[in-house]
Amino acid sequence: MPEFCYKAKGGPGKIVEGNLQAETQAAVIEKLSQLGYFPLSVAKVEKREKRKFSLRLLKRVRRRDLSIFTRQLSDLLESGLTLLEALKVIEKQTENRQLKEALGEMAQEIRDGKRLSESMSRRPRVFPPLCVNMVRSGEVGGMLEEVLRRLSDFLERDEELLSKLRAAMAYPILMASVGILTIFVLLTFVIPKLVSMFEEMGQVLPLPTRILIGTSDLLTHYGWLLALFLALCYFFLRRESKTSKGKLFMDKLRLKLPLLGEFFRKTEISRFSRTLGTLLQNGIPILESLKVVAGSMQSPILKGEIETVHRQLTQGEKLGPSLRKCPHFPIFVTNMISVGEESNLLERALFKVADSYDRDLERSVKQMTSLLEPIMILLMGSVVAFIVISMMLPIFQIDLMAQ
Repeated sequence: MPEFCYKAKGGPGKIVEGNLQAETQAAVIEKLSQLGYFPLSVAKVEKREKRKFSLRLLKRVRRRDLSIFTRQLSDLLESGLTLLEALKVIEKQTENRQLKEALGEMAQEIRDGKRLSESMSRRPRVFPPLCVNMVRSGEVGGMLEEVLRRLSDFLERDEELLSKLRAAMAYPILMASVGILTIFVLLTFVIPKLVSMFEEMGQVLPLPTRILIGTSDLLTHYGWLLALFLALCYFFLRRESKTSKGKLFMDKLRLKLPLLGEFFRKTEISRFSRTLGTLLQNGIPILESLKVVAGSMQSPILKGEIETVHRQLTQGEKLGPSLRKCPHFPIFVTNMISVGEESNLLERALFKVADSYDRDLERSVKQMTSLLEPIMILLMGSVVAFIVISMMLPIFQIDLMAQ
């Protein structure tokens, strides 16, 4: 719907300005007259889609940004500010460009009479369905400040969970990168300088040394082909991972990884339990909540299982028995949810499951780090040791011949 910028007279010496959405300019004038304003000028706003797109590329809205926004909005509303004033205050303080732009547009829409949830739903790139549904429930129940505080707590916990996952992956990736770089330098720069010395000896080199020299020659002369091949593989896998079949294949592979696969599964189950519990706690029906939860899942496999559970609930089944049919949900989770359903304490049961898995994830991170560190050191050390031994064998051979 087109947007119009207007300037109108609201009373003796009072000029008001703002934006309104309407089909035509005449509709804007009529609406202003109904509000008791005398229109002075009405002009259509030309939207600049290219600028918005470039801003999205510059900086995305992270969960941490949303958590800070919801916390600040809750505090400002509790202090007595109106929703419009609170949005303006937060807009001035926000550093994220995309969120800042969205808040400015939302303030205009709130001034024109739209609800906060309605304004947020118009920006799915900034506000996920979870935020929209929770804010809508707070508006209906007259407890927006409390719901915003709960939403902030949830987003903080979810960001903390993702941080643990990134921390668990960062150390082994760093060690592997340093080790591979070290081996590459040895094979492409150090070994070729020693090969000429071995060739002058005029003797048969040991098998490990011949393997090392062959590998060095391969990387030195055909390294660009290997780099091209790896780049093509990377782009092919990246393209395939965006398709539905590719996503399922990559997710199956990820869930079957030793140590990491179990960590990914626990992360998804914790997110499922906490998200569903938070939505149900705010009075959102379970069928609508499951739709939101399915959209927030990172794993296509678990997302498909939740969608199957949603269909079964529409046919009259309960949540616990439906989850028992899902292979990736442990018996502990399904039993806790079934007990919560029977006792009408489903939200509390879901939060207990989420807390239990959060503690389990902390232990998994420590265990994973303690195991991956010696494994990576052993692997990298073995390769470096093979290189050193291969280079020393011809020297030992010369010493033996001299004796």
